[in-house]
Amino acid sequence: MSEQKSRPPQDRPWESGWAPDTTRAPGTRRLWLAGTLALATITACVTAITVMDQESGEQDNRAAEPTTLSSSAPGGLISFATPSKGGAEKAGADRAEPSPTPSTSASSASPSPKPGKKSPKPPRTSPTPSKQPKPPSTHGISIRSVNFSDRYWRVRDGYVRLDQIGSGPEQREDATFQRVAGLSDSSCYSFTTADGRYLRHRSFVLVANTNDGSSLFRQDATFCPRVWSRSGTLTLESVNYPGRFLRHRNFQLRLDPFENSHQFYADASFQIVSGLD
Repeated sequence: MSEQKSRPPQDRPWESGWAPDTTRAPGTRRLWLAGTLALATITACVTAITVMDQESGEQDNRAAEPTTLSSSAPGGLISFATPSKGGAEKAGADRAEPSPTPSTSASSASPSPKPGKKSPKPPRTSPTPSKQPKPPSTHGISIRSVNFSDRYWRVRDGYVRLDQIGSGPEQREDATFQRVAGLSDSSCYSFTTADGRYLRHRSFVLVANTNDGSSLFRQDATFCPRVWSRSGTLTLESVNYPGRFLRHRNFQLRLDPFENSHQFYADASFQIVSGLD
């Protein structure tokens, strides 16, 4: 009988008591690889979820913080703050209203409105109006433009214009006035025509009107002389609208705000000469 026993068939180990070696069973390495891969996948998912939670928390914190104009306003949009109750001025508060047309009776006339804001006054070279050039006292005065020396103040159709005066007596009479003490301020001037009307501003335009005795009329017909730089010339400032001066524009005499320009100085400068009549 052979010493080596025959090896029982491996497909029926229970019959002979032989058990197969399971230490290197087929597929064991694959199972370890699959388990390792599954563990790596789970770790990556947990890491990704943690990072996403942190980013979401940072975004929530940024949303809760107040933003500035440079970081939040797209395309240069501007946010407007609520204005304070007393900081804003009303539009047009510094604009003086023109004088209304005077009524025919003294009792119905209202006082002249006060200007809201005074314009800067030009420098004076003479301290008082008493040093102004005096007009002749016999035949009245005429007022000549400085930058249009051949043109004079003349009443035409109720308005005062800067006209060239011919040789006719009617034109020369319309360009001759009497200078009297100011109706509202005796240190200033008022001007009358040959038929007794006064020169006054109405809606900031110089016109000739009959004195209705109202306070508004007296103020509108009073002008204070101001000497600037050129000797023998003056300009006339309104007594009830300080900062507005008589000047010609398109040869129409008007009451305009002071402008620090060569054109304004030239248009608002006049010379008082002997009456043309």
